Amino acid sequence: MNKISKNNIINFPNDISQEEKEIEAILFAAEEPLDEETIKLKLNKIKNLTKSLNKLKDHYSNRGINLVCISNKWSFRTSENLSSLMTQQKSVQKKLSKAAIETLSIIVYHQPVTRTEIEEIRGVAFGTNTLEILMELNWVKPAGRKDIPGRPLLYATTDDFLSHFNLQKLSDLPTVEELGSAGLIDSGNIDSSIFGTGTFFKEKQDEKKEDIYSNIDEMLSSTLDSEDKD
Repeated sequence: MNKISKNNIINFPNDISQEEKEIEAILFAAEEPLDEETIKLKLNKIKNLTKSLNKLKDHYSNRGINLVCISNKWSFRTSENLSSLMTQQKSVQKKLSKAAIETLSIIVYHQPVTRTEIEEIRGVAFGTNTLEILMELNWVKPAGRKDIPGRPLLYATTDDFLSHFNLQKLSDLPTVEELGSAGLIDSGNIDSSIFGTGTFFKEKQDEKKEDIYSNIDEMLSSTLDSEDKD
């Protein structure tokens, strides 16, 4: 049970280390999310930063504020199921047009991608205001230029896009198979290659590799354990 001191300060249970307290203080005072390299620069000495961050993440998992990692940057955020308490309705929300939704979807799964490539995938040209709307929302940004004649601009999603949709990384997005299983699309009538390019696809492939290595480790560990028992 939490105790209140004479100065009316609530003392929470002391179940985190001094090192974790320092990380907690740094993140709490930060004006923006911090990556691990930046956190390390602010600490004199640390043994395993990733392990400490994940322990703090678990520590805050059932509280009103959570420690989250979005696009490899850590920050404290209001718990998702309590975020409505912090929201102020200042303006009427506008629905995105069909063209904007389709454009955003293509950018998400193909990024980085050029305007011409977006139009080729959609099969129709779109007005300049479609991309402007997505950039005003800070969900899409220019991401360099493609090394082809004319050097057209490339477009990609932002950290704000991940944050708005409560995603930690692009590979948290559903695949065409998962969308089909949920009954959201008819996967039989959709070219699955639309989900098989860009950063999203690379992250998915990396996750599959990690799963394979994890399964191999588990298999080896269980084999060694059984040999030790024998």
